[in-house]
Amino acid sequence: MAAYKAIITGKVFTGNDWLHNHAVLTSAGKIKDVIPVAELPVDVEKEVFVNSILAPAFIDLQIYGADEKLFAVYPDVDALHALNNYCTQGGAAFCMPTIATNKLSVFYTCMDAVRLYWQQGGKGIAGLHAEGPWISKAKRGAHIESLIYSPTIKEVKDFLEYGKDVLKIITLAPETCNKDIVNLIHDFGVKVFAGHSNADYETAMQAFDDGIDAVTHLYNAMSPLQHRNPGLVGAAFNHKKVMASIIADGYHVDYAAISIAHKIMGNRLFAITDAVTGTTEGYYKHKLEGDRYTADNILSGSALNMYKAYKNLVVHAGIDMADALRMCSLYPAQVMQMDDVYGKIAKGYSSNMVLVPQDFENAEAQLLN
Repeated sequence: MAAYKAIITGKVFTGNDWLHNHAVLTSAGKIKDVIPVAELPVDVEKEVFVNSILAPAFIDLQIYGADEKLFAVYPDVDALHALNNYCTQGGAAFCMPTIATNKLSVFYTCMDAVRLYWQQGGKGIAGLHAEGPWISKAKRGAHIESLIYSPTIKEVKDFLEYGKDVLKIITLAPETCNKDIVNLIHDFGVKVFAGHSNADYETAMQAFDDGIDAVTHLYNAMSPLQHRNPGLVGAAFNHKKVMASIIADGYHVDYAAISIAHKIMGNRLFAITDAVTGTTEGYYKHKLEGDRYTADNILSGSALNMYKAYKNLVVHAGIDMADALRMCSLYPAQVMQMDDVYGKIAKGYSSNMVLVPQDFENAEAQLLN
């Protein structure tokens, strides 16, 4: 038993249940068991954290850069280390660097950087999220209109071939990419998210039935819910399986709208940061204004980390603490089909866990592994 370490906190949230007076035993990056503290062997190494909740580590599936190194502008290993460090400070063990609509050559260079980062032993980077360029010009938001287009099958295949094993998510507009394109993307093991889309309700529902996995930043840059035109938002609400990410900073989406979406979607709604960083180069010149970013006077990204998103979900959106934790860990793991290893504290799962304060007075989270 000496090779094990016992993590002891005031509360443990397993992803399913709350446990009190329990210890999580870890060894070699895995959870070996979860047992009552009273059953711990005397000689086991212990780490005790008072007034903290131990929960599964957070996962951020959409983030663009950190520490003044927007990944699309600095497509290198150093930028990925900066991004990973930023995410770990917010309690996220894994993140998905995201490239907004850009030249394809930028996507390719970013894919190369992720490969090199992995080859050099870099941790925490789960792959690449391509947000565009196959989106709607009408719902482009801060994306560059001149770079947006509808692709051919050959273009998509070439893109996927280059991105093998690195490319994990593509956000596209269903009305610009037909079912054959979506099927091709899925054939390469890449998730398809609908976003920056002006699809009507019927088009969106059909796309979800055809296999689109999720919706990117619900409410933002998409056809809205109206009483005669339910749009992409209405389709996301009404569909039984499709999931959706949401930005919980209070600027991208009003907290009341987050609460409404959660009441309707339940375990189909998960949190992302959509965080950017300041830059004066490239297509997206993000400027920090208060605690959000703009580019050319258009809201262009958040200043969140995942702990702040979790806190906002509870404090401002009124979401139950357990479900807010799941929105930041289990549900993103589920959409990526990683929930057999991540998103829960249970025997056999990864020992990546996060400590969050019980009372929110402390603004910090602590990642454990």
